[in-house]
Amino acid sequence: MALSAFSDKTKQPQDTDLSATLGSTFPLWKQLEKNISERFAPVTVEWGCSSKKTGWGLRFKQPKQAILYLIPCKGYFWASFALGEKAVKTAHTSGLPLSVLEVIDAAPKYAEGRGVRLEVRSAQDVATIEQLAAIKMKK
Repeated sequence: MALSAFSDKTKQPQDTDLSATLGSTFPLWKQLEKNISERFAPVTVEWGCSSKKTGWGLRFKQPKQAILYLIPCKGYFWASFALGEKAVKTAHTSGLPLSVLEVIDAAPKYAEGRGVRLEVRSAQDVATIEQLAAIKMKK
């Protein structure tokens, strides 16, 4: 089963698909999409499906750096980051919830940073994702 609720590489998700799949979290998706695009402009937002294992995800990218990825699931979505060690240290002094810091600390390390993935189910989760994006992008 794919990480994303959408695994058919031939069919990019549309807002109607997202709304039906995300349910009550669809407005949170749209809010995060709007806020990230505005705050870190210029931002390219594009769908990608790298494999059947991961499925479709929405990438937010500045010209030289990916900001975050959103991955739709049934009733919620994931926000995924690659956080460098400087961002990890800053996160620990930023007032983020302990549960978020634990996820960051346990995240696998890659060349581009720690692969952090957080569930988004509430407005507080959106605020946390926006805070982490700001830490990552140093804005």
